[in-house]
Amino acid sequence: MTQTEQLVELQNGVATTTSLQVAETFGKNHRDVLSVIDDLKEGAAENFADLFNDSSYIHPQNKQTYRQVVMNRDGFTLLAMGFTGKKALQFKLRYIQAFNEMQKQLNQQSLPMTNDEKIAVIAQGNVDLRVEVDEVKESLSKLTDEFGLPNKSAGKLRNYGNQRVTWWLGGKNTNAYQEISSKVFAEFWHDFKMYFGGLSSYKDLPMKDIAQAEAYIQNWHPSTNTQAKISELNSQTELEV
Repeated sequence: MTQTEQLVELQNGVATTTSLQVAETFGKNHRDVLSVIDDLKEGAAENFADLFNDSSYIHPQNKQTYRQVVMNRDGFTLLAMGFTGKKALQFKLRYIQAFNEMQKQLNQQSLPMTNDEKIAVIAQGNVDLRVEVDEVKESLSKLTDEFGLPNKSAGKLRNYGNQRVTWWLGGKNTNAYQEISSKVFAEFWHDFKMYFGGLSSYKDLPMKDIAQAEAYIQNWHPSTNTQAKISELNSQTELEV
């Protein structure tokens, strides 16, 4: 790899360099280069996003993540204006050469394609698209396995569970509902979370288990003691009537 290739990289079709690379090339502390860039932001706020973009890198020794800034040719030009001295001039010339060579490569890639080249690009694009679709499907499958319920599904599950408990209590107008509904609701949700592996919340239920959860709710029943208490309280309702 040549020095030119190290100085400039292609990102999303744009020739770029990084604050870390600039610091290493010009022999400066990376924190000082970042500080200069942050100062530039105050004076070029409207155009800053067109020139600089915050990014990060992983230090090869301690494996920690640190901030760096990616910049295009205009961003580098603005930054390098403040670097003076004979060596700085040499480094600027090297960067100019690197950006020019990268632009030359981009221009060559932009030349009109022959029909055969166009067909090859389209064919490769179709292959890449199929691969990406398969990857998305696999990712979605993993999401349903590993992540909890979205708000809408969680709300439906909560309502379904509450309806089941209310049914066991005999409805909202019964003595049992008035006296011990909070206890029975707590019993149900405790049983539910324990059945599915000790969930911290019913919202943590994986999407893949939603059908199993609905079946569990349909078949759930209070403990024997709780059922006896419900019958006792609701029998009092009948006697009062």
